[in-house]
Amino acid sequence: MSMKLVNNSVARRGVSCKAASGKGMDPRSYLKTLPGITSPFPDVFDPLSLADSASVPTIRRWRESELIHSRVAMLAAVGFLVGEKVEDVDAFTLFEGKITGPAINQFQQIKQGFWEPLLITIGLAEAYRVALGWATPNAAAGEESFNELKDEYEMGNLSLDPLGLAPTNAAELLEMQTKELNNGRLAMIAVAGFTAQELVDKKGIFEHINAV
Repeated sequence: MSMKLVNNSVARRGVSCKAASGKGMDPRSYLKTLPGITSPFPDVFDPLSLADSASVPTIRRWRESELIHSRVAMLAAVGFLVGEKVEDVDAFTLFEGKITGPAINQFQQIKQGFWEPLLITIGLAEAYRVALGWATPNAAAGEESFNELKDEYEMGNLSLDPLGLAPTNAAELLEMQTKELNNGRLAMIAVAGFTAQELVDKKGIFEHINAV
């Protein structure tokens, strides 16, 4: 059923999963060519009508940001749960058991020697992403040339698929990309909820689950 809906969606829009630059298209029509349109919203979910006042390059930048934040949030959601759970397992003590408590307070307990390699790794990853996807500013073209993605860049596609999970079929790829976005959106909401809950009562996530 799900695959049938995706195939119908692809046929209706007449597009492939790979996002083109969108030049010559109005923003809302361009949005309809991108992954992320899913039930129960058969059309673009934009209750604030942000697309009506945005340009295609702006929408491309928003989608890139949504994808990156979705991926970070999915990792963060797992990190919340794993970080709080493994402190109770002797075989997986974190930093000799010195890192304890709710996840929002764990990073303050980490000493020097951990953050430096992490920051270098993040910097290298971001430098690669910028070099791959972001256009070189052109002062002669005016302000519109700044902070834009390359026309040929597909948002979120960093050519990183070591396990070969990405389908070659267009409809299947669209479905997988939509699932990634949906899970990422849920993860962003979940991490916000985790953080708010732990800030309110200073208790870990599993303390709440076990209390139910």
